[in-house]
Amino acid sequence: MSGRTAVVLLTRDLRLHDHPALATSCAAFDRVVPLYVLDPALAEWSPNRTRFLHQCLAELRDALRERGGDLVIRRGDPVAETIRLAGEVGAEAVALSADVSRYAARRERRLREECERHRLHLKLFPGLTVVEPGAVRPTGGDHYRVFSPYFRVWQGVDRRAELAAPKRVELPDGVQVGRLPALPEGESPDAAPGGESHARRRLKQWLPTLDRYDDIHDDMAGDETSRLSPYLRFGCVSPLAVAERAGDRSHPFVRQLCWRDFYYQVTAAFPEISTKAYRRGASEDWRYDDEAMAAWTEGRTGMPIVDAGMRQMRAEGWMHNRARLITAGYLTKVLGLDWRPGVAVFARWLLDGDVANNSGNWQWVAGTGNDSRPYRSLNPVRQAERYDPTGDYVRRWVPELASVAGKAVHQPWRLPPEARRTLDYPAPLEVPGADPVWMR
Repeated sequence: MSGRTAVVLLTRDLRLHDHPALATSCAAFDRVVPLYVLDPALAEWSPNRTRFLHQCLAELRDALRERGGDLVIRRGDPVAETIRLAGEVGAEAVALSADVSRYAARRERRLREECERHRLHLKLFPGLTVVEPGAVRPTGGDHYRVFSPYFRVWQGVDRRAELAAPKRVELPDGVQVGRLPALPEGESPDAAPGGESHARRRLKQWLPTLDRYDDIHDDMAGDETSRLSPYLRFGCVSPLAVAERAGDRSHPFVRQLCWRDFYYQVTAAFPEISTKAYRRGASEDWRYDDEAMAAWTEGRTGMPIVDAGMRQMRAEGWMHNRARLITAGYLTKVLGLDWRPGVAVFARWLLDGDVANNSGNWQWVAGTGNDSRPYRSLNPVRQAERYDPTGDYVRRWVPELASVAGKAVHQPWRLPPEARRTLDYPAPLEVPGADPVWMR
């Protein structure tokens, strides 16, 4: 069969709508081979995300088949498998959505070298953020280190046009598409399902609440946030499309999308964000306590709002954003433990746990990152009383405290001794040398 062929290597862009790499390739080439390579090096990182990923792949294959195409599945090294497939189908080009992690940068560098060696044209496309990392830079710098000036500039950037899903995708004759992996068990029983249809449905259902976002997004018991973050992490929905639906670029929800872009441009410039302190001269006088770390991980610290957040994460593969701030602040600023193991715990359980935002937000809370007030500390009791004033969030996730009425649920250590003995709930962890103000 005559005509031109391209391979589109899919990574964290598992959708058809507003997919620049796929849409442009379908417009420019006669045949397009969408490829996903299951990399064994990533397979064991997070059972929750592996399950979500496999659900996304199954949905994407169905959607491509409806348009006359298919999703080609390979296993192994993404670079080697892409080059091998390009040779099999006689492709002349490879398309890829640009990404910022150290893993992604290494993949891109190797892919570029191999494409040059095999005389393939490699083109990178936007699509993982609203505004591409590096599209705006401060005078005399390679990236913005503070969010507020970045947000001001970000709001005024001319955005690319949102692209429709391709109407037809045609594969070369005889290509072996490969089998989808069996759906694995996730660790969180109540995790959201993966796939573009779920993402688009979630966005449509949530948008009517946008006008109330500033009032509801910190209501922990109300649980009315968008819950789009897993779908953004896997590219089941375009962040640009979400921003366009939200409208007003100064809207508090759009500001959260900008925070996501902010950490992508930080990570592009500082790929060690998961392992090294971003802020020069940051104090890293951490202590190390395996028992305290295990108690925090398992939601049995004796601090109800912290335990509730950690248990929600284990049950759903997701955690309310306010709870993320509180739990991370408790680990680093109260227990005095290193933020890096915290990054790893979140990365294991969270469906949305990507390198840029997970690590960037952890460093912000720990005082090693982009926070202009690195020594700030969140009092977990005050946070609980402000954002879970009725205690319903805590009672939902810490059933041992279900019988405790009102705000007392946030400070069960103040209950009479006979009441405490009936709760089967631990006393707060003791921190050597610490005298927490809320315990007095």
